[in-house]
Amino acid sequence: MRAGAVVLRPLRRSDGPAWFRIRESQADWLQPWEATRPPESSEQILTFSRMVVRNRRMAQVPTALPWAIAWDDRWPASPAARPQKLPVIGQFTVSNIVAGSAMSCSMGYWISQSHAGRGVMPTAVALAADYCFQVLRLHRIEICIRPENLKSLRVVDKLGLNEEGMRPRYLHIDGHWRDHRVFRLLREDHPDGVLRHYLRDHVLPGSPLTRQ
Repeated sequence: MRAGAVVLRPLRRSDGPAWFRIRESQADWLQPWEATRPPESSEQILTFSRMVVRNRRMAQVPTALPWAIAWDDRWPASPAARPQKLPVIGQFTVSNIVAGSAMSCSMGYWISQSHAGRGVMPTAVALAADYCFQVLRLHRIEICIRPENLKSLRVVDKLGLNEEGMRPRYLHIDGHWRDHRVFRLLREDHPDGVLRHYLRDHVLPGSPLTRQ
């Protein structure tokens, strides 16, 4: 999926070198917000290849939609560039997809420091939200953010998510159980589309984020 230069595509085995390069070289940037395993967890640590295989299986159900975030430096000169050949600059996951009476999901993400502050992440969230609402027909999206994560808080603010409260010790992040603020987006909040709302209110015409 594409919105201007921002692309969401499946994570591939060939992304391994770039993925590890970002994770290792930007550990100081990513680590404070990284999910970690509590001591009592028995979950196995996966290799990158096994993670990709697991992701594909989850996407087929789907119980989750794990995407790579890519940036097309050539946009708009070559709008036909094949998305799978674009280098990864981050990761985006729609998780906890529930059908039935809930029709809901959660979202989480990270991005390379070199691409932060360009509007890439709110564009990616809006693009994924429209997919969840329009294709999966979900009703509710939830994003939980640490109170200290000011950059991620700006993302949900730009997209008009509503805050619902605090979840004490909600997730194990950077070695400790951390409190999280809870934000939600409902399908009816932006009936014309989340991406359209974001681009109209926050992005100048001609920006690399403008939809093709």
